[in-house]
Amino acid sequence: MKTTFVGKRQEQTAEFISSTEKKLGKFDRFFEDATAQIKTDKKKDGESVELTIFSGGRIYRSEKKADTVQNALDQTVEAILRQIRKNKTRLEKNLKAGAFKPVAEEPVAEDEELPTFRVRTKSFPVKPMSVEDAVLQMLLLEHDFFLFRNVETGNLNVVYKRADGDYGLIIPD
Repeated sequence: MKTTFVGKRQEQTAEFISSTEKKLGKFDRFFEDATAQIKTDKKKDGESVELTIFSGGRIYRSEKKADTVQNALDQTVEAILRQIRKNKTRLEKNLKAGAFKPVAEEPVAEDEELPTFRVRTKSFPVKPMSVEDAVLQMLLLEHDFFLFRNVETGNLNVVYKRADGDYGLIIPD
């Protein structure tokens, strides 16, 4: 895993870098081609470590404070492992086999003019979820948008990734 270290008000020692890379080895079984960014900061109430892992459009992030930078690092690694397990379980529950049913293509007669584009149809169950869960699901599926039933309103909504990197929410009238 490619790793970037950023220290604020402190420098990372070779021992810390070595220890961090060893701990990040735990994530190799989850990610094939991922990058990690570790930001450390020395504050008056202790040390903080922010760990962000980028993999195939997915982002996992955790920031923890502790008395030592090693303890903070241990806490962030465990927090991201929990996120991965939680997301894996959520995906397994939401995306069962057969969620996407194949649609039979209609044969086109020889004398008909073919359209300039094809529309592919997919059907899937739309489950109630929060906006945050919908964004997470969109990221985990590596899609640019995601249709869901808003658990708060019961209406269909769409979350999407904006060009500036933020997320948008479409709420039909």
